[in-house]
Amino acid sequence: MAESIGAVCARAEMRDAQIQALVAERGRAARLREAAAALASRYPAGSEKPPLFAVPIGVKDIFRVDLLPTRAGSALPAEALAGPEAACVTVLKEAGALVLAKTVTAEFAYFEPGPTCNPHNLAHTPGGSSSGSAAAVAAGYCPLALGTQTVGSVIRPAAFCGVIGFKPSYGRVSTQGVIAYSPSVDTVGFFARTMEMIELASALTCESWREIDIWHKPVLGVPEGPYLSQATVEGWEAFSAEVAALEGAGFVVKRVPLFGDIEAINMRHTQLITGEVAREHAALFAEYGHLYRPRTAALIREGQMLGDDAIAAARSGRAVLREQIEDVMGREDIDLWISPAARGAAPKGIDSTGDPAMNLPWTHAGLPTLSLPAGRALNGLPLGLQCTAGFGKDEELLEWGNELQKVIGDD
Repeated sequence: MAESIGAVCARAEMRDAQIQALVAERGRAARLREAAAALASRYPAGSEKPPLFAVPIGVKDIFRVDLLPTRAGSALPAEALAGPEAACVTVLKEAGALVLAKTVTAEFAYFEPGPTCNPHNLAHTPGGSSSGSAAAVAAGYCPLALGTQTVGSVIRPAAFCGVIGFKPSYGRVSTQGVIAYSPSVDTVGFFARTMEMIELASALTCESWREIDIWHKPVLGVPEGPYLSQATVEGWEAFSAEVAALEGAGFVVKRVPLFGDIEAINMRHTQLITGEVAREHAALFAEYGHLYRPRTAALIREGQMLGDDAIAAARSGRAVLREQIEDVMGREDIDLWISPAARGAAPKGIDSTGDPAMNLPWTHAGLPTLSLPAGRALNGLPLGLQCTAGFGKDEELLEWGNELQKVIGDD
């Protein structure tokens, strides 16, 4: 095990000088060898090993991890952000996982990006705010990484980096020990290269995970209207090709109007998260406001201007939207919505993490969402297909995702 730990660290050290997916850590290899030795002593040769035995994982730097400082991509002192280890991190460690590293995040999971580059082309963004987690998996540092999504911070970077991203139903994975952005919508999610790893991580961390066996292909819904028009021309053309491929493989696809009020949904979600992040950071910002980066500070000041009634009204819209979506699903017999995982391929430059518009309404409604690698743009960068199921249908979503991946998967 010590040799494999050394190889993992050497590979990451060699590549990460350019990609910068991992938060710098002095003595990383020594820490991992010590953790691996402790794990080996608990499970000696011949004993039954836990499901993630010695699997290195990346952890977005808004999750607290014992023995590692949490900075949340900010200049704030680590002691100001310290606290008990995130519950989901503890669960994965108890299942045998070894924390390879904290991964780079945009400051406090907003839009001020870190230095991470897209492993497929260093001149392009990896997406965000879970930029380091997506890039670490894409670069082969680790087979699993943790992220969070408040708008599109799992699904979009997964698509940009050509890996699988999964955002469970809101509330199914504990956010205890995770620095909050907007508690009404914050959701822990996963990045991996295989559906098997996504399924394993989900079964370990999602509350009341069910073993299921589905024998029918899902009926797919395409949400037509102004929502889809947010995609770029290239993004729309790629999505249309994916839909045609699925139809050619025997999937029933229904084109149904949805999100006709997408501008109002976008505004409501933005108002909700802006108001909540200001309240979550009230004490920290009062003491350390001078250390916040400009866009994050502006967001918090904007949120401070929003009244509680406005935030409560925006919050109540989540349940309304979810009910509207599921009413359409029931009326049209739709099992799964499909849509572009991002407006197009990863934009050039790392000063922006890209536009989360394609992810926003599904996040607002709290629905489980999966991003599958789905071919390449003309410039060679990855594209993704976004799949969304009904609330609490996470298990079904992953089962169906396996079937869709056989058709549109990017080998």
